[in-house]
Amino acid sequence: MNQLLEHALSAAKTAVILGHLNPDGDCVGSALGLYNYLTAQYPGLSVDIYLDHPSAKFSYLKGFDKILCEYEEGKSYDLCITTDSSDRERLGVFLPYFESAGSTICIDHHVTNRGFAEENIICPEASSASEVVYTLLDEEKIDLAAAECLYTGIVHDTGVFKYSCTSGKTMEIAGKLMDKGIDCTEIIDGSFYRKTYVQNQILGRALLESILFMDGKCVFSAVKRKEMDFYGVTNKDLDGIIDQLRLTEGVEVAIFMYETGVSEFKVSLRSCRYVDVSRIAAYFGGGGHVRAAGCTMSGGIHDVLNNLAPHIEQQILAWEAEH
Repeated sequence: MNQLLEHALSAAKTAVILGHLNPDGDCVGSALGLYNYLTAQYPGLSVDIYLDHPSAKFSYLKGFDKILCEYEEGKSYDLCITTDSSDRERLGVFLPYFESAGSTICIDHHVTNRGFAEENIICPEASSASEVVYTLLDEEKIDLAAAECLYTGIVHDTGVFKYSCTSGKTMEIAGKLMDKGIDCTEIIDGSFYRKTYVQNQILGRALLESILFMDGKCVFSAVKRKEMDFYGVTNKDLDGIIDQLRLTEGVEVAIFMYETGVSEFKVSLRSCRYVDVSRIAAYFGGGGHVRAAGCTMSGGIHDVLNNLAPHIEQQILAWEAEH
């Protein structure tokens, strides 16, 4: 095991694991993978895990029923470990656990993470936080439960091993996790591809109303709150829309936004080959990866788009000038 993590664990009697707001597959996978490993290998350590209402599609993972979703006033821990969170603000209502902990460790892979904990294990070259967590643990002690979690996280952040963040090391780790006996087919189909009827409906509407711009190099779509209410969906039902937009022929950058408040939108950005969307997201107070990032922006749909467009166009023009 990583010596830094081993030292922190040996000095603690209580620990808490935190992830980011609106946890995705990698957040859930990395946090639960670490939780299952610690509860199995450190029986004397009391471990809690708090996540912001993760999707029920991950309920097949062991320990999902142990996830706490509401902040409890007055609780504190010897050690706080965050996974897949690029900054302290993304810990949301659980931030006080981080601030009051005796010691803190951040495990992450976001290039925009500047290191907000006392100890930081940040690997921007890794495909996912789940991959980073795997490298910190003793491989022979990773059981089936932890393996399912970490594999799930890797699958989601690599888009089933097709995003540019996928490396040979990623595939090697995935192979070792498969050797633990996990049902990789069901994990991929059940948590990544399978959708409910209303999820397919909102996906269809988002694609139907998408618009190309910048000579077809960019595509965007937006979903307003009234449309989400009409279909009876939440933000967790919008997974996959941005990835489908990105696959539009000729598109370099895809933008998907959904309304989170009055004149406020959560914006997801994806690129295919050369635009660094993490730079754009960071400019607007967000973060992420070179090919996948996000932020929250104020204004109407066209205000948001008009603010994003110059930054995208600048990178596209620079690339075209060089090629």
